[in-house]
Amino acid sequence: MISRRVASSGAMASKRASAQLLKSCNGLGTSSAIGLRPSFIIVRQCQPLIASRRNFSSTSNVNSKEFFPKNETERVRKTGSAWPHPVYTPEQMDSVVVAHREAKTYSDKVALLAVKVLRYGLDLATGYKHEKATALNKKDPTAALHKYAMNEKKYMIRNVFLESVAGVPGMVAGMLRHLHSMRRMKRDNGWIETLLEESFNERMHLLTFLKMSEPGLFMRLMVLGAQGVWFNALFLAYLISPRTVHRFVGYLEEEAVITYTRQIADIDAGRLPEWSNLQAPEIAVEYWKMPEGHRTMRDLLLYIRADESKHREVNHTLGNLNQKEDPNPYVSEYKDLTRPHPTKGLEHLRATGWERSEII
Repeated sequence: MISRRVASSGAMASKRASAQLLKSCNGLGTSSAIGLRPSFIIVRQCQPLIASRRNFSSTSNVNSKEFFPKNETERVRKTGSAWPHPVYTPEQMDSVVVAHREAKTYSDKVALLAVKVLRYGLDLATGYKHEKATALNKKDPTAALHKYAMNEKKYMIRNVFLESVAGVPGMVAGMLRHLHSMRRMKRDNGWIETLLEESFNERMHLLTFLKMSEPGLFMRLMVLGAQGVWFNALFLAYLISPRTVHRFVGYLEEEAVITYTRQIADIDAGRLPEWSNLQAPEIAVEYWKMPEGHRTMRDLLLYIRADESKHREVNHTLGNLNQKEDPNPYVSEYKDLTRPHPTKGLEHLRATGWERSEII
């Protein structure tokens, strides 16, 4: 009986591994202290071997190894965030809405067109066809659900890929402004810190999703290629027209708010059952200071969507300013505190950005 159990597991484990398991099983079976059948031991021992072959998955797997385990050291107990995240209230996060800033100048139109092209490519790569699904749903809801429905795995693939490139613009802009400040031997008026913090925040989104899914080789290659092209393209674009790049990122963040809003709506509609009770990982709880009772996947998406809405506002605002002389309004002190003004939090959120006349 034992040999038949091993043979059935042989399709999933190598012959050598099976022989080793059989040997250990026979040894365990001779002990009267262990009241378990040897065949049960074999099946249980084979499970980690099977789980280790997973590629890209959007579901948590308690048997898989830690994707980026903590590095235990002799003296350091914990490494905190360089930029503590502002605390969001549930009311502030629920107030985030989908919005679009109309393209007014030629620069705005170029930025919007570039975002549409990138959005089309990303939708094609991740199988995200929301517009077609909406149109077909009006005629045949069953066919629309079967053909275009997004599930947890598809959304997670999209989220990982999106966040892996979302942290590039802020880093490129911050780096170039840093070098520009030293080259001109002038102050940058506070822009560098906000841009680098934005990039850091996007990276935290990625690290959070990586705690919930482990990308396979194909996804890693896609990220590697996209990041190489993306960095160099933004590097050249920011040298030519920083204003256009900030507007471009503002439009890109508009799309991110739409994407996360749809994921939240799908959870509420019961279309993502695996995410209904999924808990946020520890890295997310610590970074966003998520309170007890508000640590589900839905809560996590609310925090990330709020971050994207803030990046939307920041970049649209920076796109309205004088790129060389104006101070960064998000780290400035204002003379009249009774009037609303830009902040790092969601206190006075402006979906389409602040106009220069309102703050400068």
